[in-house]
Amino acid sequence: MINYLENNQIKLIGTIVSDKTFSHEVYGEGFYSFDIEVPRLSDTSDIIPVMCSERLLTDFENLIGQKVVVDGQYRSYNNMENERNKLVLTCFVKEIRLQTEEDQNANTNEIILNGFICKKPVYRTTPFGREIADVLLAVNRAYNKSDYIPCIAWGRNARFCQSFEVGQNVKVYGRIQSRQYEKKLTDGTSEIRRAYEVSVSKMELEKNEKMLETAENSENNNEEQIGLIS
Repeated sequence: MINYLENNQIKLIGTIVSDKTFSHEVYGEGFYSFDIEVPRLSDTSDIIPVMCSERLLTDFENLIGQKVVVDGQYRSYNNMENERNKLVLTCFVKEIRLQTEEDQNANTNEIILNGFICKKPVYRTTPFGREIADVLLAVNRAYNKSDYIPCIAWGRNARFCQSFEVGQNVKVYGRIQSRQYEKKLTDGTSEIRRAYEVSVSKMELEKNEKMLETAENSENNNEEQIGLIS
């Protein structure tokens, strides 16, 4: 039996940098979104959106500035924008708590995904000769749903990706990274947007063939169901 809690795990340690905004309601339970700033080792940081149930926030009078530890799953959903589907990524919170001294030396940003290749990986090199591969994983969850997670691999991992075929089961270890880019609009203006992806530190081919049919079918309806960040 598939354990959907184990094939998609994320842990973030950082500081809340935005107030909560209402997202949606399910069976009378409200869900809110806000951003967490997660530091990198290189004196920079990632701004990562999270979605959290109101019942997990009852002990937080004020959110902005709180240093927290978040455990959850990386989720995706489609949002219609200018008549196109846009893939929206967020950390769905399972547990949130204030940081303790023991958290000071912990890894601040880690994610583990066990999913299926749903598009042929795209391998390329930068003008400086750095090897990169773009990988799109379909990570199944309960009730016949899947999350589509864009990943980026580097160097040896990027070369490893070249042999991957649609439907193969892959386990990925890494971190969530955010990056800003300039998007040119149809009216000739431009705006700064933020994109998110999983930066891969380690990946393994899995022997498990369960859920393979879901991943294989995803290639056919990919363009209808998934709007990559643009």
